[in-house]
Amino acid sequence: MTTPAAHELDTFHTALEQLRQGGLRPHDFSNTARALEALRAALPARYDEVLLGLLDRLESGALFAEESCSFSQQDLLDSLRLWADKAGGQLPG
Repeated sequence: MTTPAAHELDTFHTALEQLRQGGLRPHDFSNTARALEALRAALPARYDEVLLGLLDRLESGALFAEESCSFSQQDLLDSLRLWADKAGGQLPG
């Protein structure tokens, strides 16, 4: 049986892929990720701190129409994917 946290990690992966493909706006992705309470509660506190920092950067970066020298949305999306991969390793299997 899938745990609520594992189910929410799947939701995170799905939303991240939608964001990558342009089918989800950064703000909507951020709202989705922030609402994944079971996942965030199941992880060590440092994971929540990192996730919230990444989401803040995503929302701030969404204000720019193009990539700037100080912000790369692709790098940020890669960091979110890495976060999700590491988070999955922390969940009880």
